[in-house]
Amino acid sequence: MSTQTTTPTLVHTREELAAALAVQDVQAVPRSEGRAAHTARPHRRAVVMTMGALHAGHLSLVAKARELADAVVVTIFVNPLQFGAGEDLSRYPRDLHGDLALLSGPGLLGPDDIVFAPDQSVIYPDGEPIVRVAAGAIGDALEGAHRPGHLDGVLTVVLKLMHLTRPDVALFGRKDAQQLAAVRRMVRDLDVPVVVHGAPLVRDEDGLALSSRNAYLSADDRRRALGLSQALTLAAREHAADAIRSTALDTLQAAGIDEVDYVALVEPATFTEVDASYRGEALLLLAAHVGSTRLIDNAPVEVSA
Repeated sequence: MSTQTTTPTLVHTREELAAALAVQDVQAVPRSEGRAAHTARPHRRAVVMTMGALHAGHLSLVAKARELADAVVVTIFVNPLQFGAGEDLSRYPRDLHGDLALLSGPGLLGPDDIVFAPDQSVIYPDGEPIVRVAAGAIGDALEGAHRPGHLDGVLTVVLKLMHLTRPDVALFGRKDAQQLAAVRRMVRDLDVPVVVHGAPLVRDEDGLALSSRNAYLSADDRRRALGLSQALTLAAREHAADAIRSTALDTLQAAGIDEVDYVALVEPATFTEVDASYRGEALLLLAAHVGSTRLIDNAPVEVSA
C-alpha cells in the first residue's frame, strides 16, 4: 500500500457538498488497491460523522470506512443541539487545519473523498429546528438523565447529515455506546436506508479511552482518569450483577474520582438495567467527572451468577 499522503475535497456549503457527491456518483470506481474489480467494497459511500478535534479513534473509523466503501465523506460539525446549558460548546476544541492534515495521512482520505465542514447556519438555516428527532425511552436514562435532550440533539443532526451526505453505511464508535444504540434504533424505526456500523472503542497505551475532551485533562486529572478503564477491567472479573457494579464504583472512588454520574449495567440492545436474575452479556457503562472534564467509558461483561 502506498504511504503517499493525499488531500480530500473540502466543502462547506450544501451546494458544494452536492457537487462533490455528484462527482463521487459519476466516478464510482472501486479503489481496488491492487485487487481485482470483483473484490470491490460492499458499499458505494460511507460517512463518518465527527465534531472535529480528531484523534486516533476517529481515524480508525475513517480507515474502516475505506475498507467498507468506494467513497468516504467525513463531516466535521460541532452540533449545538447536543450541548446543554453550562456545557463546553464554546470551548470545545476546534482545529480544522489539523484535522485535514490527519485525514490526508497514508491510507485515509484521497482527492475523491469529501470533508464536509459546515457552519451552524448551513446545518440549521432557519435557526434551531422546530421539528426534532426524539430519542424516546433509550434517550431518557443514563446520558439522557444527566444531559437532558442530548440524544435528541444527536439524532436530529445525524438524520440531517444522513440526508445531506446520502451514505450507504454510517460508522460510529462504540465508546458512545448509548448514542450508537439510539442511532441504530432511529434508523430501524424510521426506515432510514443506511447500514449502521459500530467500530471498536480505541484506547491510548495507558488504557484511557480516546476522546477529544482528554485535551482538557491536567497531568493529575489524567492519572485519576485511568480509574475508568481500571474499573472496567476489575469489574469484568466479577460474575454477579451487583458485584460488577460495586467493584466498578469502588475502583472509581479509590482512584480519587468522587463525582460519578452513573455506574450502570444494562442489556445492550435496550439499555435497560439488568437485575439479579439476568444471565448473559451486558454492557457496563461509566460516566464521571475528573476535574472539570466529564468522561464516559464502557465495556462488555458477562453476567453468570
